[in-house]
Amino acid sequence: MKPEILHNATTAFGATHARTYVEGPPRQVPGFDGLHRMTSMLLAERVPAKGRVLVLGAGGGLELKALGNDHAGWTFDGVDPSADMVRLAEQITQPHAARIQLHKGYIDTAPPGPFDGAVCLLTLHFVPRDQRLATLQAMRSRLVPGAPLIVAHISFAQTEPARSQWIARHLAFGGKAPANLEDAKQTFATKLSILSPEDDEAMLRQAGFSDVTLFYVGLSFRGWVAYA
Repeated sequence: MKPEILHNATTAFGATHARTYVEGPPRQVPGFDGLHRMTSMLLAERVPAKGRVLVLGAGGGLELKALGNDHAGWTFDGVDPSADMVRLAEQITQPHAARIQLHKGYIDTAPPGPFDGAVCLLTLHFVPRDQRLATLQAMRSRLVPGAPLIVAHISFAQTEPARSQWIARHLAFGGKAPANLEDAKQTFATKLSILSPEDDEAMLRQAGFSDVTLFYVGLSFRGWVAYA
């Protein structure tokens, strides 16, 4: 993937954000711990006891830590474009360091595999729409046939007035009163790339994944499991 694809994510997740990241997702993402538990469970349906798992957007290390705790035999490759977030992941996942390889970069930085499963949590809404398909295809190309992919990110209707309503709900749940909705909408438009749930599912299928199934809905966030 080209370096500019996750430029906004790299800029946003610098040293200042990294220091406070661990506190953010549990507060901002409904059912955050449950999302990790479901991800672990769905992967384990097909990933073998000594399986290899790819984690895209692994900065911060929270999902790596959760998966490492649950599956002592798995090894992981985590990829993230932010050096600060990779360093945080190294700290968070220290108990599992022998089983984790972290890579600073984008999906093309990831080893070619083959991987027995892949995870991409709270990341794809930072990838511009015109690069989303290539990202998913690159993940699929690294998976063994039938391997599960777990994705979860912001996804809601992109037609008005529903879009504005969802932005307001997202901000309110995160503890920020949407006093100036227009500013918030501009931020969403310039820093995030949000698709409708229908478009998200269609793009997974277009990338070559099958049996695309919604397994998680948490207000403005949705998660799917699909298979290579």
